[in-house]
Parts: sequence; structure tokens; C-alpha cells
Amino acid sequence: MLLEGKTVLVTGGSAGIGQAIAIGAARQGADVAINFVGDDSKAQETLVQVRQAGRKALAVKGDVAIPETADRFIAEATDALGGVDVFVSNAGICPFHAFLDMPPETVDRTVQVNLLGAYYMVQAAARQMVSQKRGGSIIAMSSISALVGGEFQTHYTPTKAGVLSLMQSAAIALGKHGIRCNALLPGTIETDINREDLSDPRKREYMESRTPLGRLGEPEDLVGPAMFLASDMARYVTGAALLVDGGMYVNLQ
Repeated sequence: MLLEGKTVLVTGGSAGIGQAIAIGAARQGADVAINFVGDDSKAQETLVQVRQAGRKALAVKGDVAIPETADRFIAEATDALGGVDVFVSNAGICPFHAFLDMPPETVDRTVQVNLLGAYYMVQAAARQMVSQKRGGSIIAMSSISALVGGEFQTHYTPTKAGVLSLMQSAAIALGKHGIRCNALLPGTIETDINREDLSDPRKREYMESRTPLGRLGEPEDLVGPAMFLASDMARYVTGAALLVDGGMYVNLQ
């Protein structure tokens, strides 16, 4: 029970990595609030599993690209659960597209959700943590794409590099308040974002061959690393970047 008595907030908590982390946090003893956009039924699935773990659960619908969403999410979660101990900025999109004819609206939307959305949410969570005067842990979902390029991700990779940089700077800004800020860098994890891209058998086989552990990742593979960074086990870890990629990044040959 690494997070017993804690309150954990997760953006993008209705599916994929965010859902897995929200449920994992509840199983480690935390009350959980999720932010989501889209399908209400998927958010309810998360809440059901959090409650089955015996913890309080809340879902707040809203687009992270709108700054006011962050303030509302933090306020409603604080009112319902009593504060914010751990904040996980996970919401993100990756509409794959070629570079030369990339629509400006696709670039803008990706930046607004992935980078600005993370910024607003982390800022709002940090303000609440500072006001509570009991420290906290902020975890942002960057990506292996912060370190390597992608032909059909020229709009996406810069946002994930930005999220990594945000955690490094926030770690400096918030350390004096006892707030730790770290980034997780997933490799190829099977989620709704890339399911269509991985439906090509040749592409899937290639990605598996690049991974020393011999398989693609699952959302649950991020739970353990997130629980570690959220817990007091990582009390002297801040400004760090943890790859969770099955070894893909180091496999250059």
C-alpha cells in the first residue's frame, strides 16, 4: 500500500495508460480523481474499478487544452477528496501524419493538448500542493519520442520533448516546496493512440524486433514506475526521466 491515505489525480484517466495508473493507485491505497474527454462510459469503468479497490473516485470531464479545465479539475478534486498529493499529467494525442502536408490545425491541436494542456494542469496542481504545505509528487507522461524522431510524428515529438523539459524546470521551481517532478518516457505501448498504426503486421513485427524484451508494452507496464515515483520510495528523486520502453531506446544496432 505505497499510497495509503494519498489522493491521486490523473488526466486522460478513462483509457490506456491513464486508466491503468488510476486503478493501480487505488490498489495502492489512494483515493483517485480522473480528468477525461470523450466517452463517459470508459470513465465510469475506471471509477468502478477504483471503488472496487475500496477507494473514493471522481471523474471530471473537460478538455485539457482549455486553461480553465485545469482549475476546475483541481478544485473539484480537492473539494471531493481533500487535496492533491500526487498529480499525473497523462492526457495526450498523436494523430499520425506526413510532414510536408501536415495541416496547421493538426499541429496546433497536438501542441495545445500535449504541451499546453500539461503545462496548465501541472501549474494548477502545483498551486494546490503549495497551498497545502505538505509537498507532493508530480509525474508527467513524456515519451521515448522526446529522445528520438518519427517520420509521421513531427508535430508530436516536440511536444513530448517539451513535457520532459517542463518536468526538469518544474523540479527546480518547486523543490523548495517539497514537490518532486519527474517524467516517464514510455516506448511503444499499445493504446488507442497507436492501435491503427500497429495494425500493420510488418510494422508491429519491426517494432517488436527493436525491443530487447521482445514485446510491445501494455498500459499496465507503466503502473509500477508511476507508483514508485508517486510514493515516498522516491522521496529523493526529482527532475528525473525514466524510460519504460522494454529497452528499445538503447537498441541501436
